Amino acid sequence: MKRIIASMLVALSLGLSAQAQTVVSENIRYCESTYPYQDGLLIANFGTEELNPLNSEGKGYVLFWKEGKSEVLIPADGHLSAPKGMFLREDYLYICDVNKIVIYHLTDRSEQPQEITLPEGNLFVNDLAADGNNLYASVTNTGKIFRMDITDPARPGTPQEWLSIAGPNGLLVRDGVMYVASYPADGVTKPEHVIYEVKNLEQPVVRKLTETAGQYDGIAFSKDGKSLIVTNWAPAQVSRLNLSDGSLSPLAIDLPQGLVGPADITVRDGVIYIPDLPNSRVVIVEESAGCGSCCSSGK
Repeated sequence: MKRIIASMLVALSLGLSAQAQTVVSENIRYCESTYPYQDGLLIANFGTEELNPLNSEGKGYVLFWKEGKSEVLIPADGHLSAPKGMFLREDYLYICDVNKIVIYHLTDRSEQPQEITLPEGNLFVNDLAADGNNLYASVTNTGKIFRMDITDPARPGTPQEWLSIAGPNGLLVRDGVMYVASYPADGVTKPEHVIYEVKNLEQPVVRKLTETAGQYDGIAFSKDGKSLIVTNWAPAQVSRLNLSDGSLSPLAIDLPQGLVGPADITVRDGVIYIPDLPNSRVVIVEESAGCGSCCSSGK
């Protein structure tokens, strides 16, 4: 009997904790990406009437959200249409947008944004990650990752093709190792659409971290750094990928309206910020709250 009661209490505790989340929707219109900034969060929005990640309407904008309040940091000035992954270096904010990377100087807004256009055909520039002075940009539709020199972030070098990999979407780099979330640009999931690890960035060595195919988008480290937190569109969920054994465990996030398109996440101080692109909202949940079965195994 004691064992049964204990099991019921654990189940109840997990069920309650999974509901410990906040949903942000004010001023958001098709948000694809989040990025930590100062003590808050940047949220990149398409701003269009219809969801189109390849639009050219110039209505994109970036919000700064902090402590429940949001303000427009970068207005719809015509330079952004479908802003996606972001990267900040010395107050220069790099933003992926369709076939280009747009750079804003956040502390000198009188300075005109720079636009770096990628070679023709690269239409799904998606995410950014840096290793030292090398900035990497993924292009999902061509299966390419570009590299550019940002030794001087105000004057970046020309992007050069660096690596080909299936549907590169979310990028993450730590200690000279890159992690890549793969997404099928045509919507047809194949065995190669998994999470990859790339070692030795000067002479890249690529291997799969999991054999579970999906439509992976966002990727971030867990608080303890032992796992990756990844988003998937099919099925729409957020999962924990254990780096020691490659096991993949979905997080139990309980919402009245479930996730539809979880995109470019941020994980900071044990909190996951999930942009649910089609639903124009950011879901905020504690990393341990939706942990489900992985909590008991210490993953």
